[in-house]
Amino acid sequence: MSRKPTLTLFFLLILVFIGFGDRFLPKPLSTYSIQTRNSLNQTIVGLFPSVKTGSPYERTEQAIQKEEKGGQ
Repeated sequence: MSRKPTLTLFFLLILVFIGFGDRFLPKPLSTYSIQTRNSLNQTIVGLFPSVKTGSPYERTEQAIQKEEKGGQ
């Protein structure tokens, strides 16, 4: 028997377990599915640095306020 169909089936089962296992598997397996999915999500999100969101004009606004205070 060839290994390619076996590996393909194995990876397909893993994807179904992680993606949809909590919907149709019994309780202990559904909990493992949710935990696995959450762990993978946290790992993937942790690979990317957090982006500092803020006003793109914040530095300019601070400079204007500083100048206005210094001028008075």
